[in-house]
Amino acid sequence: MAETLVVDDPNLVAEVTAIFQAYEKALLENDGATLDAMFLHSERTIRYGVAEVQHGIDEVRQFRAVQKPFERTLSNTVITTYGNDVAIASTLFHRPDFPGQVGRQMQTWIRTEDGWKVAAAHVSMMG
Repeated sequence: MAETLVVDDPNLVAEVTAIFQAYEKALLENDGATLDAMFLHSERTIRYGVAEVQHGIDEVRQFRAVQKPFERTLSNTVITTYGNDVAIASTLFHRPDFPGQVGRQMQTWIRTEDGWKVAAAHVSMMG
């Protein structure tokens, strides 16, 4: 008999929220080493950016290596957990260098032996 899937266990939501906040801090500080550690080191890792696509951790690393620091604020952030090992982080973001536009970001986080890792990410802008 299949187990009932627990959605939004409060302890897991808090755990993933803290990881997501650490990711955001590393992103704004352009801390490539921390960001690299937060992505799943796999050729199956995918990141769709505003103007680029990365398939596999090597392409994600190449993208991160040339990034410059930027500023943004978040709104409407939602962390949803599914069972004990999968979470989705969804947020809107606002950047002063993109006035009048709203960004969207979604990440699929999975629990591994080394902790929570981003397995898939999508970033896009709305006019």
